Amino acid sequence: MRDAVRFLADRELVVLTGAGLSTDSGIPDYRGPGAPVRTPMTFQEFCSGPTARQRYWARSHLGWARMGAAEPNPGHRALAELDPALLITQNVDGLHEAAGSRRLVALHGRVADVVCLSCRRTSPRSTLQGRLDALNADWMARHGHAAMRPDGDVELDATEDFVVADCDACGGVLKPDVVFFGENVPAERVARCYDAVEALGTDGALVVAGSSLTVMSGLRFVKRAAKLGTPVVIVNRGTTRGDDLARFKLELGTSDFLVDLVEARGVDQRRRTKM
Repeated sequence: MRDAVRFLADRELVVLTGAGLSTDSGIPDYRGPGAPVRTPMTFQEFCSGPTARQRYWARSHLGWARMGAAEPNPGHRALAELDPALLITQNVDGLHEAAGSRRLVALHGRVADVVCLSCRRTSPRSTLQGRLDALNADWMARHGHAAMRPDGDVELDATEDFVVADCDACGGVLKPDVVFFGENVPAERVARCYDAVEALGTDGALVVAGSSLTVMSGLRFVKRAAKLGTPVVIVNRGTTRGDDLARFKLELGTSDFLVDLVEARGVDQRRRTKM
């Protein structure tokens, strides 16, 4: 780890984070070592009919209360202090924002927002939670012990008695404002990330923290950096699809690495100030 930290100490950085960063906050990931096999709902399945949406929102209703209680961990706080040229996250939990990061692209959106598929009106997830509470007054007591999943829902089979809320503006179908499997990341988000990666050049570096890079939404930025000669540093427990492109691949916890990186850059800054 020491060599990688020293290598990054005075470089311009873009950081890409995945679910492995939030495990220290109690939010599980899909692909980390020991993670059970999970199959998230696809966009096509969500749109297939009322039964699928009932299943999704029942699980989400339980998971939201637990995800809402999660707090930023030392890795999130270190990244807020690090303040890279751009922080790209595949996570939907909002913990980077809660930690204070501002130069941020949430590639897959935020589970704290809800969008109507008909009128496109957006609203806070917390408002919907209140409506769902009212429609399902006794439901939480009957089903409140399921295991949480990375996207803010839970593992739950008994969902047929859950009442789903429609858009209160037009009566349309409500969906969390996140990119489901089977959807495309909005083009403007992708373009902003590419611009930041391409601006790094050979003197900067792209850091990947807590992502297996299984989906192309994140892997494409690693591929672009490598093609341009920008060094890539990957910190993740387990293999990733970008390992062959990395200057350094570290099998470490993300929080420990990021805290050490912030300390190293702080020491480096003080040294330059004294010169």
